[in-house]
Amino acid sequence: MTARPALARRALGEFLGTGLLVTVVVGSGIAAQRLSADTGLRLLENSIATAFGLAVLILLLGPVSGAHFNPVVSLMDAVLGRRDHTGLPGRDLAVYMAVQVLGAIAGAVLANAMFSVPTVISATQRATPGTLLGEVVATAGLVLLIAGLSRACATLPQIAAAVGAYIGSAYWFTSSTSFANPAVTIGRIFTDTFAGIAPASVLPYLAAQLVGAAIGIALTLLLFPTTSTTTVPAVALVPSDMEEAS
Repeated sequence: MTARPALARRALGEFLGTGLLVTVVVGSGIAAQRLSADTGLRLLENSIATAFGLAVLILLLGPVSGAHFNPVVSLMDAVLGRRDHTGLPGRDLAVYMAVQVLGAIAGAVLANAMFSVPTVISATQRATPGTLLGEVVATAGLVLLIAGLSRACATLPQIAAAVGAYIGSAYWFTSSTSFANPAVTIGRIFTDTFAGIAPASVLPYLAAQLVGAAIGIALTLLLFPTTSTTTVPAVALVPSDMEEAS
């Protein structure tokens, strides 16, 4: 059985993957804002680019880090894999979360730079009772989808396609346009463009995402109480409890 990549290489994969995901979200939002006057058309353009971009990044970096790109996915990995020691250990979880947040911020800065937009704090207020409920629903669905497919022995391409499709559709069926990712939420503070979010809205969004993650984990345990694979991680195809490659 092949040893999983060393933590440093996996951390780089998570940094790049989360960063490029935010670059896709923010960059396509800026392009849509410039190309289209209609808000609905802008959202369509933004959601299509995000869905495809996310699927590609999962396919590319899944074999390296598991392609979590999301602190709640990493947390789900650690929680669901705790009993049989297949989940992320505490040190790895902390590293994953840190590089995901740093990558998300870097991704927003990169997107701004490509479109010659200044990196400033967003003024877009998003937190309302309805959008927070939307974040709970979006995050719970995402966690359940990833954990359920992993436990059902889905392949990497199947998971990549399903996650991309879910996020693309959740842009539309949730009132929040489905951030469903604490790192991406923090990264989107740093662009005052179509995809931005004001700092005052971030803490409520993060709280809603944690609630959604807890619901998603609980539903996974009810619907998929056992796993038919050796791994619980989001898209990882190698167990988290194996020794690191030297």
